[in-house]
Amino acid sequence: MADAAAELDEGGIKRTLKDLFAGAAGGVAQVLLGQLMIIVFVGYFASVFDDLCFFTPTFAAISGEILPKINSVKNWDIVKVRLQTTTRYSSALDGATQIFKNEGPAAFYKGTLTPLVGIGACVSVQFGAFHYARRQFEQSNSTADPANPTLSYGQYYLSGAFAGIANSVISGPIEHVRIRLQTQPHGAQRLYSGPIDCVRKLSAHEGVLAGLYRGEAVTILREAQAYGVWFLAFEYMMNADAARNKIKRDEISQVKIATYGGLAGEALWLSSYPFDVVKSKMQSDGFGADRKYKNMRDCFAQTWRGEGARGFWKGIGPTLLRAMPVSAGTFAVVEATMRLMK
Repeated sequence: MADAAAELDEGGIKRTLKDLFAGAAGGVAQVLLGQLMIIVFVGYFASVFDDLCFFTPTFAAISGEILPKINSVKNWDIVKVRLQTTTRYSSALDGATQIFKNEGPAAFYKGTLTPLVGIGACVSVQFGAFHYARRQFEQSNSTADPANPTLSYGQYYLSGAFAGIANSVISGPIEHVRIRLQTQPHGAQRLYSGPIDCVRKLSAHEGVLAGLYRGEAVTILREAQAYGVWFLAFEYMMNADAARNKIKRDEISQVKIATYGGLAGEALWLSSYPFDVVKSKMQSDGFGADRKYKNMRDCFAQTWRGEGARGFWKGIGPTLLRAMPVSAGTFAVVEATMRLMK
C-alpha cells in the first residue's frame, strides 16, 4: 500500500523510463539465462557420461555419438516449433535427434538472430506497459479510496494483458520471421537467406499487414492471456509473501523473487500454449494455393479434427523446461534493477 502511494507521487515519465530500463535489463538476462541453462544442462549430462564411460566401456564407445548431439541442442525453441507444425517427430528428443542428424548442429540456431536482437525491446515494452497500466489503476483506485490504491487481482491481470497486447506489435513479426527460418527446407531448397531477406519476401507476398503480420490476431490473444497470467501470478505470490511475513515488497529475498518468477513462467505457458500452437501453424503455412488455413478459427478447427486435444499441446515439454529458469532470471533482474534505481 505504501509502495503504491509512493509511486503515485513520482513523475510519470521518469517512472516509465525506469520501468523500460529495468525491463530491458530483464530482457538481456532472459537471453543469457536461456543459453546458460542449456550449457549447465549439457555440463551435467556430460559429467554423468564421463562417469559412466569410466566404469562401463560400452558407454565410452557410444558417448562419442551421444555427447555431440546433446551439446548441439542449445536452442530448444526450434524443437518446439517443429513439434507444433509437423507430425514427423514422436517426441522432443526424437525431434532434436532428427534435426541434428539431417541438418547438423547449426540448425538449432536457425532464426535466433531476430529474437536475440528484439527480445530486449520486447521485455522492456512488457514491463513498461504493465507498470503504466498498473499506475493508471492505482490512480483510479486512489480517487475512490485514497488510503488504499492497491490493485485487485483482476486489475493485475488486465494490466498484464495490456502489456501483452502492446508487446504483440513487436513480437508478432519477430516470431513470424523466426518461425519461417526454423521451418524452411534445409540446404539448397531453403527459401530465405536470413532475417532481412525473410522480412522482404513476406512483405512482398501479401503486404506488411497480411504477410509479415500474419497470425497477429491469435498473437494478440496469446500475448494478452500469457502476460495477464504471468504478471498476475507473480504479483499474487509477491503480495502473499509480504503479507504473510509482514514485510515490505523490497524486503523479499532474491531467491524468493526468482522462485515466484519461475512459477509465473510455468503459469504463462500452461495458460496460453494452445494459442501458441495455432500461431506457429499459421505463421509456417504456405501462400496462395499452398495455404492450408484460411484464418485463426479454421486453424483451431483443423487442428482439433486432425489431432484432437493433444494437437494443442505438442512441444509443451521443452517449453516448460526452459520457461522456469528464464522467467525466474527475468523477474529477479528486473526487481533488482528497480530497487537500485529507487
